[in-house]
This record gives sequence, C-alpha cells and structure tokens, in this order.
Amino acid sequence: MILVDWQIRDRIERDCIKIEPFDPSLIQPNSIDIRLGNHFIWYNKGEDVIDPYDRGTVGSGVEEETAGSFVIRPGAFVLSRTLESIALPDNIVATIEGKSSIARLGITLHQTGGWIDAGFRGTITLEMCNVNVRPVKVYAGMPVGQLVFYTTERAENPYYKKADAKYLGQQQATLSRYYENREIRQR
Repeated sequence: MILVDWQIRDRIERDCIKIEPFDPSLIQPNSIDIRLGNHFIWYNKGEDVIDPYDRGTVGSGVEEETAGSFVIRPGAFVLSRTLESIALPDNIVATIEGKSSIARLGITLHQTGGWIDAGFRGTITLEMCNVNVRPVKVYAGMPVGQLVFYTTERAENPYYKKADAKYLGQQQATLSRYYENREIRQR
C-alpha cells in the first residue's frame, strides 16, 4: 500500500519514518518532496575503463565539489545527494522519483537506483543526468524529487542489519561500491 499525505505525516510525527531536516510543507498527496544537497561528484572525460570490480578505477578521474549550485552540462552524469537524511523502519520501503518540472528541463534524477530498502539510513545518492542540449543549473535546497513510501511485511533482515550494506549511513554523494561484491564472471 502506498502511504498518503496524512499517513506520511503520522509516520514522521511518530518517528517511524525519520527525515532530517523535515519540512511539513513538502508533503504531497502520495509522496514527500526531497531537496538537492550541496555535494556533487562527476567523472572527467577520458579513455580509462571503469571496472566495477576494481576500486581504483571506480574512484579515478573523478572530481567533487561542495557548492550552492551546479551546472550540469548536456550529456553529463553527476552524482549528488539529497539534503534530507532518512531512516526507514523494517516494514516501509521507498522509491525516489524525479519531479516532472525538473524532468521537463532534461534532468533525470536516477538511472536505476530508485529503490530504498526497508531499514535504510542516510542520505540518498542521486544519479543525475542532463539529456537536454543546453546546460541546466541546479541549486542546493531546491525540490528535485519525491519519495513514495510503501508498507510491507516486516523484513527479516532490514538494510541496517545487513553485513554487506554498502551505503548504510552515507552522508555525501557516494561512488559505486560494487567492488565490495564477490566477483562473479561467466567463463
């Protein structure tokens, strides 16, 4: 079941869902708006291959910046984070969706990382891309997306209990940690 406005407000007021900082004016009929944080990471153009199993290549050729605004160039891929830090209980999951007004400028908010597991805690890393032919300026603090909450049965092993929870407690935009997975290659 998708939570509606009064249920979202109730879960936040009862500390079932934690959102910091919380602004009640951001609650929508079936979601809560989330705002862009001020941390940005991007890859520089180059020919070096990124190997998801090699930590060194994942972190090479990147730049990062903490800023009040950021210009996303056409075709650019940028990681950022939400201003809000969230904590979900073991029976609520969330999805992050882009706001239509931002999408109409050509900015996508996530590539595939739109699922937030029960038990997640931290800021959400945004996988932003500009598919417009013109640069688009974004601002820290501006609403860029929305969280939709779903109730589920209680997870037996919520994210905060998983020994391999790679992104638990993240507070900045976070590069891929795929290299922490056991390497499996087809022979």
